[in-house]
Amino acid sequence: MEQQSASTEVVLATAGYDHTIRFWEALSGICLRTVQHPDSQVNRLAISPDKRYLAAAGNPHVRLYEVQTNNPNPVVNFDGHTGNVTAIAYQSAGRWIVTGSEDGTIKIWDVRAPGVQRDYELKVPVNDVIIHPNQGELVSCDQSGSIKVWDLSENLCTHELLPEEDVPARSVSMAADGSMLICSNNKGNFYVWKMKEKGDLTELEAVQKVNAHSKYITKCVLSPDTRSLATCSADNTVKIWENVNNDGQFSLTKKLVGHQRWVWDCSFSADSAYLITGSSDHTARLWDLNTSETIRTYNGHQKAVVCVALHDVSL
Repeated sequence: MEQQSASTEVVLATAGYDHTIRFWEALSGICLRTVQHPDSQVNRLAISPDKRYLAAAGNPHVRLYEVQTNNPNPVVNFDGHTGNVTAIAYQSAGRWIVTGSEDGTIKIWDVRAPGVQRDYELKVPVNDVIIHPNQGELVSCDQSGSIKVWDLSENLCTHELLPEEDVPARSVSMAADGSMLICSNNKGNFYVWKMKEKGDLTELEAVQKVNAHSKYITKCVLSPDTRSLATCSADNTVKIWENVNNDGQFSLTKKLVGHQRWVWDCSFSADSAYLITGSSDHTARLWDLNTSETIRTYNGHQKAVVCVALHDVSL
């Protein structure tokens, strides 16, 4: 993660239960700016592809803040959820965002005209939603343990997986090329499926189940190069798993130890060489995945850091 010029600078943000969002200089660990978020805690963060905006998911609102200015106020408000917003993601061109909530719905919002464009009813709390790299599908997971694939053109759920009944599915991640899907759950397990195209149909082939942690996996994230998987856990650790032969079979290679309490979220650098994590110990950390060492600790939050967002791709 190289420090870049102002036009291509690294954007790193953290937030959580202290009702603040903090922007950081990633390498020095200096806090550049603190934004108050008085409504609620912040559950999730997402940075727009052009790095101009930070979307903050709270309870029950979503607020859009400007990244490059000192304006402390949100510039757009997305109101429509009635419970904690637990997931948020930007479409690759930045034109719309998707959110998932404990109110049992997934919503799509036009960033320029903040009304709900699509609304999917799941009737159970949604724990995570991601956008398929093809930008035409969503993948969600929920409190009932179900993983669903949603086709935006057909406006319906095309696939449903239930790896463990009545075990909440906590987090989903997908390979950048759309070839692999991973989900983690409250029993500390993660599951791997290969996505195979058969004509116009997509088939999901179960590849692997791993008992990765003895407690909840709060987040699972595939690296941009798809070789590594990070799993954050209630056991205070992050584990790095390698997909060595690119066959969807992951094996444990590193254990990142240093956080004192639950680790809630993580984000890889664009080159897959570094990882940012956030924890209930009030800190975020920058890890060098080559050495498994913490190279920077971000101090300043007064309560749990439950979400991090990193955008270090040159524009």
